Amino acid sequence: MSPDHDRQATYGEVLAVPEFRALFLSRILAISAATLRILAVSVLVLATTGSPLMAGIAFGVGFLPQVVGGMTLISLADRLRPRPALVLGSLLEASAALVVALVPMPAWALLLLLAGVAALTPVFTAAASGLLPTLLTGDRYVLGRSVLVLTSSAAQVVGLGVGGLVLAVLAPRDVLLVVAGLHLAAGVMSRLLLADRPARVTDRSTGAVRATWTGNRALFRDHAVRGQLLAQAVPPSLVTGAEGLVVAYVAQVGLPSSAAGLLLACVPVGMGLGNLAVGRWCAPARRERLSRPLLVALGGPLMLMALRPPLPVAALLLFLAGAGLAYELGIQRRFLEVVPEPLRGQAFGLVGTLVMFGQGVGPVVAGAVASLWSPSLAMGVTGAAVLMTGLALGPHLVPEPRPSSATGVSTGR
Repeated sequence: MSPDHDRQATYGEVLAVPEFRALFLSRILAISAATLRILAVSVLVLATTGSPLMAGIAFGVGFLPQVVGGMTLISLADRLRPRPALVLGSLLEASAALVVALVPMPAWALLLLLAGVAALTPVFTAAASGLLPTLLTGDRYVLGRSVLVLTSSAAQVVGLGVGGLVLAVLAPRDVLLVVAGLHLAAGVMSRLLLADRPARVTDRSTGAVRATWTGNRALFRDHAVRGQLLAQAVPPSLVTGAEGLVVAYVAQVGLPSSAAGLLLACVPVGMGLGNLAVGRWCAPARRERLSRPLLVALGGPLMLMALRPPLPVAALLLFLAGAGLAYELGIQRRFLEVVPEPLRGQAFGLVGTLVMFGQGVGPVVAGAVASLWSPSLAMGVTGAAVLMTGLALGPHLVPEPRPSSATGVSTGR
């Protein structure tokens, strides 16, 4: 255990680490580029095909393949050296954007190309996440994760806003050239500012797909690791399900359609301020003790949405639910402690895959519940599900650090 394990860190200390700054800035560039690409490709496909369905598929083509890649290729995150993996990911993204911008092709070929790149994205994202504990130790690691989560959300929001303005000035293919440039800049930054470290796993006797399945099974078989995976993936997925009902809720209670934008903004704003408050003003031990109360703060307000509150109250409830997502800060260190180092990158990738899968399925399930009863009641059901998740996973939210050597996970490599 490092000497600064229990000392409260500051965001300033985290950003003072040169390699973390490089990782942080490269992720901002990559996420902003990905957001611009989504918008540009959707507009391009709509203009080419005239089909709203195809445009919708183009908007979501980068998501579902990531689930497939996360379940089949994520072991590569531990088999590749982190710096070359990040550079390779940037080059692949830049190349795909250049091909779409410069080479005329039918819509199905364009979507197939982007889906193939998206299937590899979890490998490079997990490589970045797996590098973080090497750059930051103790409480700095927890705040570093917080910074990356916050900037990821902010980069997406800003990217969507800026993307609309850019598309008003530039043609979609020209925007894709900008996307390629941003990805190339991220790759150059990773190459020049990150140290070249060895891969965590050197055994290549097992294929990547088989190693991924073996590693995922090993992670899920371990009780402590499984609990941490579910604790990080299930509540955010339920919140996404509730967010997916906001438009229907606004229509149900007779609010103007513009109210949907306000309510949808309350969750990310609450999440950002909650993360900043808990990260800045709570010591590590207190942060870990707060994980269960914060999970209650996440589910309770959503349950109250079943009462069909007026707009100001609904906005406050969704803000409080977003703030409750700060519970994740209290379990980050324990997650790192129970996952064996050789599977670290794969574990981070598996969390991302589970979250992405849940965020895709959550709104569908919530919508089905709303169709049976009502949007407000369905939002209340998601809150109740959050609370039940907290009860079921309660032992994994208790601050009882366990050394990684105690885990029963076998790498199978």
